[in-house]
Amino acid sequence: MKKIVLTGGGTAGHVTPNIALIPALKKEGYEIHYIGTYDGMERSMIESLGINYIGISSGKLRRYKSVKNLTDPLRVLKGFGESLKILKRLKPDVVFSKGGFVTVPVVFAAKTCKIPTIIHESDMSPGLANKLCIPKADYVLANFPEALEKLPKNKGILSGTPIREELFEGDREKGLRFCGFSGDKPVLLVVGGSLGASAVNEAVRNILPKLTERFDVVHLCGKGKAKEEYKDVKGYVQFEYVSEEMKDIFKITDIALSRAGANAICELLALRIPNVLIPLSAKASRGDQILNADSFKKQGFSEVLYEEDITEEGLLDIILRTYENRQEYIDNMKNSPQKDAINIIMELIKKLTKSD
Repeated sequence: MKKIVLTGGGTAGHVTPNIALIPALKKEGYEIHYIGTYDGMERSMIESLGINYIGISSGKLRRYKSVKNLTDPLRVLKGFGESLKILKRLKPDVVFSKGGFVTVPVVFAAKTCKIPTIIHESDMSPGLANKLCIPKADYVLANFPEALEKLPKNKGILSGTPIREELFEGDREKGLRFCGFSGDKPVLLVVGGSLGASAVNEAVRNILPKLTERFDVVHLCGKGKAKEEYKDVKGYVQFEYVSEEMKDIFKITDIALSRAGANAICELLALRIPNVLIPLSAKASRGDQILNADSFKKQGFSEVLYEEDITEEGLLDIILRTYENRQEYIDNMKNSPQKDAINIIMELIKKLTKSD
């Protein structure tokens, strides 16, 4: 039987693209195993799907001084030894790595065992873990055209990010009921994100009366950021977090206002939702969201408003303009190769799989 090992962990962004691949892998008859950390957040996500999960030791790779830099290399070495034993026992045809510190010992062990490996990089420039792994990989997949310039020419492929198939299966009527909307107005989805959501939340709420004249507004404001005084505003609904109903919310969304995390904007691209991106400020991050947003603007998928430039008038204007020109963004998204990630990745996996 064909076998594959998936690996990735540390954040949801290193796990959800792997999860998105699972239905396609099952359809092709692959036996799927997952290697993550002993007790990382990825464990519960994967085990809930009935996938065999195997934990290994993992240390964080740091660019800064820390006393843990003395002990964590030992954890990585231990993880490498554990990965060797696992891979020799499972004998997978291919390893697919989504990134995160746990992947380093797995990818190095796969190279030692001469098992083909595919790496996926979400951001414009590879993180430290993927930088270490790229020389060991057969292919390195990228979200953005600009990222290909930083990858080995014989390995880099533009794929976009795998998107969970259930996001395409939303029900409009369920979405309207869940949000309490009539469907008479276009819907604006606001995604603040868990990190730095306050700036986006405040900016939106400051212009809420003008927004609700034109739109019904569904606001994912982040944990602990819902406000009681907005609870009964007509045409506005706020949620701290949405899971199962997200596909239905996407189905009713005509335009989105979002941070510019790689997975979030790739979902908007795949679902062809015109959007305005407010990337996380470079003061609060390594600047990857700014690069992501600029790439999407350059490709004609999005408009961009930088956090430092937000004014009430400017925010309202860019939302209205993007909505009025929405078909232009939709057409550009339809023509993007980044919307077909699962098929691109599956073709590579099948190419690397040993024939019986």
